[in-house]
Amino acid sequence: MAMSHSQLLLFLAAILLLSQCPAYATDVSHDGRAITIDGKRRILLSGSIHYARSTAEMWPDLIKKAKDGGVDAIETYVFWNLHEPVRRQYDFSGNNDLIRFIKTIQSEGLYSVLRIGPYVCAEWNYGGFPVWLHNMPGIELRTANDVFMNEMQNFTSLIVNMVKQENLFASQGGPIILAQIENEYGNVMSSYGDAGKAYIDWCANMAVSQDIGVPWIMCQQSDAPQPMINTCNGWYCDQFTPSSPDSPKMWTENWTGWFKSWGGKDPLRTAEDVAFAVARFFQLGGTFQNYYMYHGGTNFGRTAGGPYITTTYDYDAPLDEYGNIHQPKWGHLKDLHAVLHSIEDSLTNYINVTTTDLGDSLSSTVYTMPTQSTCFLANLNTTADATIDFQGNQFTVPAWSVSILPDCENEAYNTAKVNTQISVMVKKGNTAESEPEAMNWTWRAEVMDDTLMLGKGPVVAHQLIDQKAAADDASDYLWYMTSVDLPEDDPVWSDNMTLQVNGSGHVLHGYVNGDYIGSEFAEYGVFNYVFEKPVKLNPGKNLITLLSATVGYQNYGPMFDMIQSGIIGPVMIAGKKGDETTLKDLSAHPWSYKIGLHGFDKQLYSVNSDLSSSWRSDQLPVNKMMTWYKTTFKAPLGDDPVVVDLLGLGKGEAWVNGNSIGRYWPSYLADEDGCSPDACDYRGSYDNNKCVFNCGQPTQRWYHVPRSFMNQDVNTLVLFEEFGGNPSLVNFQTVTVGSICANAYEQHTLELSCQGRPISAVTFASFGSPQGTCGSYEKGDCDADALSVVQNACVGKESCSIDLSEKTLGSTTCGDIAKRLAVEAVC
Repeated sequence: MAMSHSQLLLFLAAILLLSQCPAYATDVSHDGRAITIDGKRRILLSGSIHYARSTAEMWPDLIKKAKDGGVDAIETYVFWNLHEPVRRQYDFSGNNDLIRFIKTIQSEGLYSVLRIGPYVCAEWNYGGFPVWLHNMPGIELRTANDVFMNEMQNFTSLIVNMVKQENLFASQGGPIILAQIENEYGNVMSSYGDAGKAYIDWCANMAVSQDIGVPWIMCQQSDAPQPMINTCNGWYCDQFTPSSPDSPKMWTENWTGWFKSWGGKDPLRTAEDVAFAVARFFQLGGTFQNYYMYHGGTNFGRTAGGPYITTTYDYDAPLDEYGNIHQPKWGHLKDLHAVLHSIEDSLTNYINVTTTDLGDSLSSTVYTMPTQSTCFLANLNTTADATIDFQGNQFTVPAWSVSILPDCENEAYNTAKVNTQISVMVKKGNTAESEPEAMNWTWRAEVMDDTLMLGKGPVVAHQLIDQKAAADDASDYLWYMTSVDLPEDDPVWSDNMTLQVNGSGHVLHGYVNGDYIGSEFAEYGVFNYVFEKPVKLNPGKNLITLLSATVGYQNYGPMFDMIQSGIIGPVMIAGKKGDETTLKDLSAHPWSYKIGLHGFDKQLYSVNSDLSSSWRSDQLPVNKMMTWYKTTFKAPLGDDPVVVDLLGLGKGEAWVNGNSIGRYWPSYLADEDGCSPDACDYRGSYDNNKCVFNCGQPTQRWYHVPRSFMNQDVNTLVLFEEFGGNPSLVNFQTVTVGSICANAYEQHTLELSCQGRPISAVTFASFGSPQGTCGSYEKGDCDADALSVVQNACVGKESCSIDLSEKTLGSTTCGDIAKRLAVEAVC
């Protein structure tokens, strides 16, 4: 029967309505045991990957590797200052494309956890807040302040509505199963008094009003208002208890390593300890756990906060800064994930759960089911292994480890027994640009005549202004300029005068009458300092020019936004005559301010700069402050990640084809003392000072150059050198697996891989009781010479699998000991 016109319109409207409705909406809820998805309690393993710390071209590979590692969900912050750098002007393009990132997660079939914040901490500049917030009249951040709350709600609603429009919440059929409002506020709430409690209540109500159809979480918030789920962050969260019996035990940040600061050493957290923390958490009732970070990535541009956070944000994560699989951490956790997923039903739907103290820091936990129960055995001793008699069987549990027995009879996994390979990463060159002498450099001096000789800027004030207020985060650099008249009879006049400046810049360069008098910079954690340098002043007018440079704004702490940056004063001239010192305070003089540097204003880093033809190719200056350098190079061959070696440079910023690869500071060396021995003992509680390396070496020498930043033919590298350095050592390398090792236990399958390249040789293999560590294995007292077996199985292949048994590797005279296969191979 033919439709009438009105019937046809109704039919088309119904079709349109159906097309806009999610076909596969997912019901996400929770009870006191677990997050539930479509009514089923779930064990969920998540990993943090921040879209802004990688590139859009890297996202699919990173997310696939996370999935291959047994991760169920990807967790990310949303970076407010990245998306709204200027009030009501938004940027979601390129690597800022949050929606594209979430859809990439969805395309791999993973869930997503969206931590909107919008305060994120994250060692990110100003904790993710745009600095223009700081400069709004009447504002107070992270408290019950109408100006701030209006801006926060505006941005939160913007993100929620963007996500809703793309049907990306699970309630719409999308991948987002959880969202977070605020971040670690409970750590600082007491500093805000009653207004802090009012603010967190407002946050909860505002979040609920967004009507996203999935649960909201608040981390580190023990008094989280209902229906918020409070969660734990830290090295270990096994002792965490949710504030509500209706909330599951959730761990939003399991720190897989730690961040690095300029002047700091390289922190490492062992695979054994991370696995121990995870297994212990699930032993004691946890059901959701997120690794912070699963891929740390890179702080491109000026995004690093701190202050003094490095450009690398590797975080010793399962996927390294460049996206390579970091072994053994990735593989050891993958094995753990498989076991945890296999016992999901027991851990979430148990009839009864009992934890028994066995004495001497030993414990057992039994998840009782109608048919097959699941058990955990834990040994919290930091030195002594233990033999535990349990339900008629004996189990050897190494110190500081947890064994998982899915059937309470057979050990499927122990956190201290690593049965995956160790990958030794190397840097290689395969183009002419791998040799520093192949680089041809041009240069330009930074133009500073207007500041050094004239001392004039567009803003004048009779006071010293916080750099956040003066520069609004438009640049790391801010000029402070004033003049002072000194008649010969001025009381401060002497033959021994100094300029004293109280700064928190974090770097300060001083000039008097156009002449450089010196520089000063802070140390991580101690950012207030006194710049004091001898000066020669003239009778009459003298021009004082101070260049303050920030290295990321504060991102954490109570009222962190009130911590001043730049020159905080006083600024004084000190004249010393004998034992008597006379001070002349210049703080209330008229100060002229200018933001940034000439080369940045003219975009010398851009391939389209108006001054692109004005670079000099004559005698290359070295160790000269405030100098721009430029060269061209060809991208290294292949697909391996690319890094540029900036050894020999001082401090500055680097760009490839106009893309900032971040701040560099290779002249800042880590402390000589305090590093760990070659091997790091996983046993005992971890913190970021336990296992550290790289003493006496540049804090960061190598800088990531994403493949998507480069062209196939000619590329341009531009450096702005602030301190003075020598670019003649700069070269490009690729990062790849150079060799692999393993020391795996019998009754497992060992997988060896060169991550896309063939295994060229196996140089050692011993099955039995091999001794030593990667790179220095030796045969033990009992040995089945397994070298030929492993060579036949692996050489010439990109990957191989070996059954660790006497049947495959040969019989031994080891008796009842647990036998191991040690292998060393070259990629």
